[in-house]
Amino acid sequence: MDEAYPELGRGITQPPLPPFDTNLGAAAQGAPLRPRPSSHAPGSSRGRGPADTAVDAMQQPALRLVRLGRVPYTELLGLQDRWLRRLQTELGTEGLSGTEAGALLLCEPAGPVYTTGLRGGLTPEETARLQALGAEVRVTGRGGLATFHGPGQLLCHPVLDLRRFGLRLRKHVAALEACAVRLCELQGLQGARARPPPYTGVWLDERKICAIGVRCGRHITSHGLALNCSTDLTWFEHIVPCGLVGTGVTSLSKELQTHITVDEIMPPFLVAFKEIYKCTLISEDSPS
Repeated sequence: MDEAYPELGRGITQPPLPPFDTNLGAAAQGAPLRPRPSSHAPGSSRGRGPADTAVDAMQQPALRLVRLGRVPYTELLGLQDRWLRRLQTELGTEGLSGTEAGALLLCEPAGPVYTTGLRGGLTPEETARLQALGAEVRVTGRGGLATFHGPGQLLCHPVLDLRRFGLRLRKHVAALEACAVRLCELQGLQGARARPPPYTGVWLDERKICAIGVRCGRHITSHGLALNCSTDLTWFEHIVPCGLVGTGVTSLSKELQTHITVDEIMPPFLVAFKEIYKCTLISEDSPS
């Protein structure tokens, strides 16, 4: 049976990232993530060489990295559906190739689109009003209520087999939150934090900078996070984002008082994702 987790709310020097502790949902509480215990004796890392590092990389789950660039939202959903069918077809087998565990789909929406989740969030009258503004309105299978996607926003949809990562759904959501929190820290925004439900996502005080809404069926995830980089925030004024009255939205550009593009933010985001999920990313145009 499918289950959806509600989207209920909610030159840079890059220091090393702490490993994500799969036994801890700390990101959901805004607490720092504890390092995963090492399988090596204290101090033994000094004796580890390139061969050890190569073995570690081979043991990590691998994800196909698919960077779509700026595309219509429907193109992202279409590719997501193809990956879902692929993983579901191979469920119960070794699947894919070796440690390959799915795909990481990244894009920037080409145009304005409002989406609703399994809990709805828009009446027919509201839908007509938003379409009159020139926006697309789509019903999706993720959890949560209405939100906005558009140019200047990074959409990250991991389509992955959670069993390969030893994660349950809530810990997958906490890992996504941790990625966005760490990215904000790398940009100098130290106040970013995750909050417990009903404020799922990443916040700066009462301003949401990253929305999260996922779906999981038979251990396979879809949908993910939407991080505001240089998004035109006025689009959010036409809805109650995620159904939370009295909260606001923000972006990296607004907080840092400088224009931050999706392309600029992609490299540090991938660093955060790889180290928190402990995975290897294989570019789509790389050999299988």
